[in-house]
Amino acid sequence: MVKTKEELIKGLYGLLEETQINLDEEDLYEASADRYKKYAKAKKVLNVPVPTAIVYPYTAEEVQKLLVYCNENQINVIPRSGKTATEGGLENWKELTIVIDAKNLNKIIKIDTYNMQATVQAGVQLQVLEDELRKLGYTTGHSPQSKPVAEYGGLVATRSIGQFSTLYGGIEDMVVGLECVFPNGHISRIKNVPRRSGGPDIRHIPIGNEGTLCYITEVTVKIFKYYPDNNKFYGYLIDDVDTGIKILREVVTEGFRPSVARTYSEEDARQHFYHFYKGKCVLIFMAEGPKGLVKATCDAIEEAVEKFKDGVCEQVDSQLIQDWFEHLNWSQQDLDDERQGMIDNDRHDGYTTEISADWEHITQIYYNVINRIRNEYEMADDLTMLGGHSSHSYINGTNMYFVYNYNINCAPEDELRVYHHPIQRIIVEETLKLGGSMCHHHGIGKYRNEWTKEEHGSSYYMLETLKKAFDPNGIMNFGTIFPEEEGKKYQQ
Repeated sequence: MVKTKEELIKGLYGLLEETQINLDEEDLYEASADRYKKYAKAKKVLNVPVPTAIVYPYTAEEVQKLLVYCNENQINVIPRSGKTATEGGLENWKELTIVIDAKNLNKIIKIDTYNMQATVQAGVQLQVLEDELRKLGYTTGHSPQSKPVAEYGGLVATRSIGQFSTLYGGIEDMVVGLECVFPNGHISRIKNVPRRSGGPDIRHIPIGNEGTLCYITEVTVKIFKYYPDNNKFYGYLIDDVDTGIKILREVVTEGFRPSVARTYSEEDARQHFYHFYKGKCVLIFMAEGPKGLVKATCDAIEEAVEKFKDGVCEQVDSQLIQDWFEHLNWSQQDLDDERQGMIDNDRHDGYTTEISADWEHITQIYYNVINRIRNEYEMADDLTMLGGHSSHSYINGTNMYFVYNYNINCAPEDELRVYHHPIQRIIVEETLKLGGSMCHHHGIGKYRNEWTKEEHGSSYYMLETLKKAFDPNGIMNFGTIFPEEEGKKYQQ
């Protein structure tokens, strides 16, 4: 049994080439936490162990060798693909840990326009596939804010969602088949078919597993025809969040699927639309696709706005909405600039906590959360922004991003404890109280795991049984999704 870092490193050199093993101190420090502790990381005050090594396999078979070795030696494994996680899912809580990074699993295997699907290895960046598809007149339909840097393994493992989800769906709606490797070395391939009734849908074992059950090595996703010339944008200033939610519901429950359907509170609108929001909430839509569908969707949007016109103040120039969307995604430069800003200044751009609920309860959750934070949170005077927006809607409900920025009047290592954690707790408590989900698309990670059992209730039995069956030795991403007593010291 491997007991020291030196023994672990020696074992890795027996499995991979030297160029596939990274022992650089700065890279290991970066790998010890994700964007959840972005401020503490930038300030060099992280309180978690540094991984022993980062490794870069080229094939599923090399992933297989690594997992078998770690399983036999009780070595913690953190699967990584894209590095844009926001909930601590990539944070390390074990002294002996390897990070298996998908950097070298970077091939587009096949773009099949006749069968409307594309197959890629886990380390292919979403933007890279999107660019290749656009040349052919197609699109992935998937556009999270992290699109320029996110990779497919991470997108699938976290059940990610994109800005056009009301039309195209989340990643779980796009995945056709995939390949993944389990801790015992078994390689599973889920074949690419449009649908089947062959028992439970086993795609959903790896989809959303956050690296706690298996390592995803290959993904096949649907693709869609791309009609950029038909895009139509709408923007409105509205009185309140209630009006926006009612209009979103009207459009979606009538059977229409704009690619974008969003409503912003006043404070959230201020940071996104400061040049035109006039102190009001903002409602925006985008319709895309074939001309006939776009026209029908636009008519439905206009009819819904007319139906609730008493809460609508004015329409906004559509070019302002289009310009905003075209500059919304992160680039690597944006991430680098954000980090440098945190190093140079005692501040950052705050946090978001995303939840979902049915139409009946979503606004009640929103107002309950805002009122509790303003009236109960002892550091409320340090908040520079507190609001939210709904941006992903379904026939039976919608999501809510709670967004909050604050001045940091404490040591960098205390920031989460003083600011983010108390706010997040209020959001989760109010959401679960009214039957919503505490995590819409960022995943549970390591910092909402104390509520995993409450989130799932009696169905936690199924989730827990999956962990016991596929990772009985507990080597996969210790502390993510599943609460661990040993990890509580890092959550404080």
